[in-house]
Amino acid sequence: MSNLLGEFLGTAVLMLLGCGVCANVTLKKSKAEGAGWIVVTAGWAFGVTMGIFTAVALGAPNADLNPAVTLARTMAGLYTVPQAIATMVVELLGGIVGAALVWLSFLPHWEITQDKAAKLGVFCTAPAIRSSASNLTCEIIATAMLMFAFFALGAKQVGAIPAGVGPYIGGIVVWSMGLSLGGPTGYAINPARDLGPRIAHAILPIAGKGGSDWGYAWIPVVGPFIGGAIAFVIARAAAII
Repeated sequence: MSNLLGEFLGTAVLMLLGCGVCANVTLKKSKAEGAGWIVVTAGWAFGVTMGIFTAVALGAPNADLNPAVTLARTMAGLYTVPQAIATMVVELLGGIVGAALVWLSFLPHWEITQDKAAKLGVFCTAPAIRSSASNLTCEIIATAMLMFAFFALGAKQVGAIPAGVGPYIGGIVVWSMGLSLGGPTGYAINPARDLGPRIAHAILPIAGKGGSDWGYAWIPVVGPFIGGAIAFVIARAAAII
């Protein structure tokens, strides 16, 4: 499939820049240490934009970069099941590679950062208040809003988006999710965004790391898949797809 390289490298770019901004504001003696939530959400948004441009340039016109998006688009008939599975796998692999590059980029900073949870937070999400039902609900709602926005942007009633503009709009949508709904769980809204870097955290020789919090890991995977499916059902019922 011609889209696989684009999805792989596009997701890797997204994670390099997204996890990179988390490292930048978290790790000790980074020049951006303590820069805050606005910087984090902006970094992820710009990472999405750059990732989409990368994916499209390499032959992945849909530029999902997100298995939940791939699932919703499969339900809409854009992929066969084998195509969807292959796309999700390369997205996950891209997440691992992008996160590994962040580890290399900040190599001297891991050892001097004592907070193990903060180091894990560079790679994956964690809830502000741990409650499985509430955390799952938040991820479902945020991902459903994300995917519904994408469906709405593609509706014929909205009109065609000029070439080259779509990646910027995608970044704005993700920025909106982070600014408005990101506080409770860190807005994974993407199974590859959380699971790929979490795997990287588990296998990399990160100085002074703790556990990878696998007990929570199912929520930022299952929640986005459910949210993406719900968004498809609502968008189809509303006749925007």
